[in-house]
Amino acid sequence: MALLILIADDDPGIRLAVSHYLEMSGYGVITAANGKEALSLLDQYRPHLLVSDIRMPMMDGYELVKQMRKKPEFRIVPVIFLTQRNSTEARIKGYTSGCDLYLPKPFAMEELGAIIRSLLDRLQIIQSEWRLLKSQKDQIYALDESKLLLEKLNLTNREKEVLILLTQGLSNIEIGEKLFLSPRTVEKYVSSLLKKTKMNNRKELLRFSLENQLVSGDF
Repeated sequence: MALLILIADDDPGIRLAVSHYLEMSGYGVITAANGKEALSLLDQYRPHLLVSDIRMPMMDGYELVKQMRKKPEFRIVPVIFLTQRNSTEARIKGYTSGCDLYLPKPFAMEELGAIIRSLLDRLQIIQSEWRLLKSQKDQIYALDESKLLLEKLNLTNREKEVLILLTQGLSNIEIGEKLFLSPRTVEKYVSSLLKKTKMNNRKELLRFSLENQLVSGDF
């Protein structure tokens, strides 16, 4: 799926030229003629990067980016300002409003393309690291929840051993051979497990154990 770029500029010539170049470079492109329209398109399409003019009717680029950054889902989306305003004061205002890079007009399309690739590469690295961190946190949370549940169930060591072997698909006879217990004794442990977990049968017990990762940690 192509990465999507939003271009906001009241100059139709610039919108057309930049759109054509980016589409030829393999990006998806949507355009807006003013900041208000661009803000609406942000919510609708959730682009990966914004290229915006500063001087626009209805809502200028500064206000567009300020409103954009108020939305949590757009706080790390890269923003490039394309503008004829090239003073230090204008650049400072642009960075303060939340843009990542300030490219004065006229500009070379190849430079814009290189900047976009660099910013999108950085965005994908950040998103990848965020997903990895979230996955790790989710795993830690799940393990903590499993430990709390195990403590609440108050399983004996023998019940834990039987439960592990049950989830491996072993029968009472096979479990007994592994643990040096009679099949009848194994059945008593299974009945105790059903009672403590409030499950009705082995199938429910197995599903409950796997869903709650009761046998994935160290007993």
